[in-house]
Amino acid sequence: MIRLYRSTGTACEDAVLEPAGLVIGPDVLWIDLVNPTREEDAAVEKALGVAVPTREEMQELEASSRVYRENGATYLTADIIVRGDEEIPGVEPVTFVLTPGPLITVRYVEPKPFALLLDKLQREPGLCGSGPDLFLHLMEVVVDRASDILSKTVTRVEAIANHVFSGGKTVGFEKLITKLGRAQIANARIEQSLAGLTRVFAFVAIDERIDSGEARAHLRSLSRDVESLTAHNQSVAASINFQLSAALGLINIEQSSIIKIFSVAAVAFLPPTLIASIYGTNFDHMPELHWMGGYPLALAAMVISAILPLLWFRHKGWL
Repeated sequence: MIRLYRSTGTACEDAVLEPAGLVIGPDVLWIDLVNPTREEDAAVEKALGVAVPTREEMQELEASSRVYRENGATYLTADIIVRGDEEIPGVEPVTFVLTPGPLITVRYVEPKPFALLLDKLQREPGLCGSGPDLFLHLMEVVVDRASDILSKTVTRVEAIANHVFSGGKTVGFEKLITKLGRAQIANARIEQSLAGLTRVFAFVAIDERIDSGEARAHLRSLSRDVESLTAHNQSVAASINFQLSAALGLINIEQSSIIKIFSVAAVAFLPPTLIASIYGTNFDHMPELHWMGGYPLALAAMVISAILPLLWFRHKGWL
């Protein structure tokens, strides 16, 4: 789908166009390619004289394939967080192309920042200035969205920490470790997105299209925000690792306590077992064999021999 945003002088007007006979006038500020077909890519390439990257090219990880200049256009590919409201968000590549004319975005997903920007443009029509301006506004919404997702991850991690160190006997470590694993995945994907944005901002800082003082100040502000979020995200990662280590340590302590109980029980029942074994033998010549008080005395001896080790263990502080 080819969606164009034109400037009306006071606002942005959008329209969905067919690739056949595509003509892009000077009033077009933004071309948003959503799940574009090869025919749609070719139509935009022909109209603007710039190459549109394919989905396979967008997924390449080399820095030289993600930020570069070609034929007077600046290509910037960053991993944008999608499904941010879920416990495990995803990341998908989105390409931004700064041309001498309109901004071009190529995407195969529906990241929430795009919808948020459109809502913002409706509330503040004056933001429709130029392609580079829309790029900066879009980056601002992307950074804000990453901040919101990071805040949700922090809230989940703090709730897990409160549960891990609650001191209860039924903490449910299996579920907690699963939640910590999901938080770690979310943290890693936020880190991946922020790293891509850092690379994009560093590369676009020397682009001649970001020429006004206000635009450069805006870009520096976004770079500082990403640096701050990256540092915060790293502290969250450290907290997750600490809680995971603590949970595993508490599991070991709990298992050791269980093993200790079984060991104490085994030691406590050794003397009664010995007595029962002696009087359970089948010899004809046993002094107590026909004694009327033999049976109750044997039972009493077994009970006393079981209680005395337990009292000794408690006295030593082993129980």
